[in-house]
Amino acid sequence: MQSAGKRGTHEHGLSTDTGEAAILVRVFGADRGELTPEAAQYFLAKDFPAKDRERLDTLAEKARQGALTAAEREELDHYCHVGDLLALMKSKARLARKQPQP
Repeated sequence: MQSAGKRGTHEHGLSTDTGEAAILVRVFGADRGELTPEAAQYFLAKDFPAKDRERLDTLAEKARQGALTAAEREELDHYCHVGDLLALMKSKARLARKQPQP
């Protein structure tokens, strides 16, 4: 899902996506060092609360039916952006757990 910001690349290959999630992905990107085992466990334990999952399911169903309002589309985009960031952090956490500890 695209973020609300502009997408593209600069001539030097840097992303020009200015959406909040894209910026956070760059901040927490792969070249930012490894997570400690404690930090990895923290991120692996995170997930949407049940109430948010229910809301996300409702919005997703309305989207499949083509019945989202503009406000609901924006809300769904926010959930998608947060989900993307959470997936990135969980991926980093899984990789960190595979690394040998000193």
